[in-house]
Amino acid sequence: MSSSERKRVLVTRALFPEHLARLAGRFEVEANQEDLAWDAQELARRLVGKDGALITGGDRIDRGLIAQVPGLGAVCSISVGYNHVDLAACTAGGVMVTNTPDVLTETTADLGWALMMAAARHVTQSERWLRAGHWQRWALDQWLGQDVHHSTLGIIGMGRIGQAIARRARGFSMRVIYHNRTRVAPEAERALGATYVERQTLFATADHVILVLPYSAENHHMVGARELAWMQPHATLTNIARGGLIDEHALSEALAQGRLGAAGLDVFEGEPRVAPELLALSNVALTPHIGSASRATRNAMANLAIDNLCAALSGTRPPCLLNPEVLERRA
Repeated sequence: MSSSERKRVLVTRALFPEHLARLAGRFEVEANQEDLAWDAQELARRLVGKDGALITGGDRIDRGLIAQVPGLGAVCSISVGYNHVDLAACTAGGVMVTNTPDVLTETTADLGWALMMAAARHVTQSERWLRAGHWQRWALDQWLGQDVHHSTLGIIGMGRIGQAIARRARGFSMRVIYHNRTRVAPEAERALGATYVERQTLFATADHVILVLPYSAENHHMVGARELAWMQPHATLTNIARGGLIDEHALSEALAQGRLGAAGLDVFEGEPRVAPELLALSNVALTPHIGSASRATRNAMANLAIDNLCAALSGTRPPCLLNPEVLERRA
């Protein structure tokens, strides 16, 4: 196939060299290997004339952008979440949208577990204290945290990652309760050792609460002052889902006033900006959205996104198509 016949694609963030080489074998590629931060205007300009795009969670694909790039056929995100893409606008514009589920489940569950443990046992807080030279002697009441073993874990969102976290809890002899938009099948509950409860009961009962649900406009700030007031003063709250699920001002106040024991956050509402009041607190463990950040998993995510892009631009159904209506319309 000559270069004039090859589909044109845009890659919005730097890829591993092997992924770029794979794309270059199929498409005419414009790649952002410098990993520059493009604003909405620059992204739209570079998408003009492109048949497809490989994007990440930081790239906003909205109705205004879609209107400027009428030839765009596919947007393939290297992420499981897709709230950065206006799915309705893409569907209306005939643009296929894909994500990369499944391949990051276990790695993200690992990070959620690590953050929960760090919050419960003051890992990051005590490390900073040690590095600052404050450790002079052992003391019986020094850095007393909360046990994870034999405690109650509350999972909000019992999808793939929520279930992976529940499986890990069995090794810690934890009682697992969960809340989900729809209750999982009884056989799954039995296999996971998990009990369905209402939201308020979960917040009030759990020693450790972890959020692993998709973000939507309906659940924006679903953890606010009311939900935090339901929680026990020793409890921890961990978020590996999306930052907008938590009212960060209310969380900061609860942590600062001792109404909540600790928190572990991998995601933030305005990321990469982190609220100054969170940064000022010592009883919160913070990581920069690294839930899926192992070499093997990021490699698998990129390859799955490329699989999606190749399928979409070759006229076949992508494996992780989010809006099949586009294909139905073309048929």
